[in-house]
Amino acid sequence: MTDVLIYIFATLGTLFALLAAIGIIRMPDTYLRISVNTKAATLGVGLLLGAAAVYFYDFSVTTRVQAIVIFILLTAPVGAHLIGRTSYFLGNKLWDGSVIDDLKDRYNKSTHELKSDPEQVEENNSKQDSKTDRNA
Repeated sequence: MTDVLIYIFATLGTLFALLAAIGIIRMPDTYLRISVNTKAATLGVGLLLGAAAVYFYDFSVTTRVQAIVIFILLTAPVGAHLIGRTSYFLGNKLWDGSVIDDLKDRYNKSTHELKSDPEQVEENNSKQDSKTDRNA
């Protein structure tokens, strides 16, 4: 029974790692590549480590596997967020199919300030709308 569980975990982990690799090639922009890679690779590594824990069936191996999985689950999203944020600040373009750009009106590229107050954003939007109305 444990052999079947090991095969299932290892196969699923390998498939998720394969999906992450395919996603890096197939996705059109940096942000989607980061998203696919973080989700699929994290789950793939977790399943592969789970297969290793079941295979060795030792307390020390299991605790190390759990520590590694927790570490990956905590650090992979943070790393992906930082890479995505840096990519946005450096000016990498979003894919045309990406509909929402929440930071478009909130990020000042000259001062590197991020406005988080919704009222300031609404004021800026209304000022920009009035400017475009005058130009039209």
